Amino acid sequence: MKTARSHLYDYDLALDDAYHFVYSNLNNPQIIYESCLAYGVTNSMLAEIVNTKMSGVTKSQVIDFFASHEIDSNDLDATASVPVVSYSTPDFNVLSHSDSGFDWLNRKIDVFGIPLYAAPDVGEDKLLHSANIMAQWLDNNEDGLIDNQGVLDNLIVNKATVALWAEDTDTDLITEGMQQFMMDLGSEETRPEWHLKGHTGEFDASLEELWHLVTQTGYAYQYPEIFGEKVGSSLAKSMDIARGGQFVEIPDQYPESAWYTYDDPSCDYGCMNTEYMYWGMTSILGGQENREDEIRHEWKLNTKDLVQSTDPTLYDLLTDPQYNFPTVLPDGSYNLIG
Repeated sequence: MKTARSHLYDYDLALDDAYHFVYSNLNNPQIIYESCLAYGVTNSMLAEIVNTKMSGVTKSQVIDFFASHEIDSNDLDATASVPVVSYSTPDFNVLSHSDSGFDWLNRKIDVFGIPLYAAPDVGEDKLLHSANIMAQWLDNNEDGLIDNQGVLDNLIVNKATVALWAEDTDTDLITEGMQQFMMDLGSEETRPEWHLKGHTGEFDASLEELWHLVTQTGYAYQYPEIFGEKVGSSLAKSMDIARGGQFVEIPDQYPESAWYTYDDPSCDYGCMNTEYMYWGMTSILGGQENREDEIRHEWKLNTKDLVQSTDPTLYDLLTDPQYNFPTVLPDGSYNLIG
């Protein structure tokens, strides 16, 4: 189901714009109804719009609001077109480009509408590997179809971007040109060989950084009350238990009972959610089995069984079929079925 946010993006409108229009016309519901009909806004989308400033408004309440004014808003759901962001199956062609603001990154690969750029000194093998990892995070069964369209919609609406760098000067340029949802990835930390060596040796950080982008920019926006990186979301409530308390700031010392004890001072509460979701997902998929000693200072549940037995709330969230999460750890070899 497409969100109001991504739907309005097609018309160059923001949620705040739509909310203020609705609020200013509460005494004239016919105008609200006709505008929704014209722009293909469904009852569910209208509830989402109102919930940007309020909370708890449901689709049923929207329908009841219109009904109280003798307007049958079921037509909004019956006739609304629900377009999705267009994309093509990635062909992994390395392209030169003239994209504004990215001229210092001389190559790119497009993956389902998400651009991955590379600085001149980044090896083509690293760019291709990262693109394949991204494709597998988004289309985990490799059938050429996005596993969760709403997540991709939000990635594209938020202009999610990846920038691969090789030199310190590259990171300076990234900092200068950083967009809100640009993920930087170092060439040296992108390690295809980790997959070939049975998940041993230096870890392939492209798994982590690209998954961060998908969750921060996709899942957190598609399901804000579930995976939102904020106090009170389902993910955050689970994380608070894992950390032994609701620590908006990193504590001087975590409780002994905690199994998630990340202590990077640059990581705020939202960032803590990002890392928590990463540790949970990659542990469930088998990516941390050989890293117990390396990671236990911040994450103690390095296997699927440990996550399921110790953090069942997180396990249930990340294996709930309604969210179409990956079920296989990406390895950098996206092979389109058929």
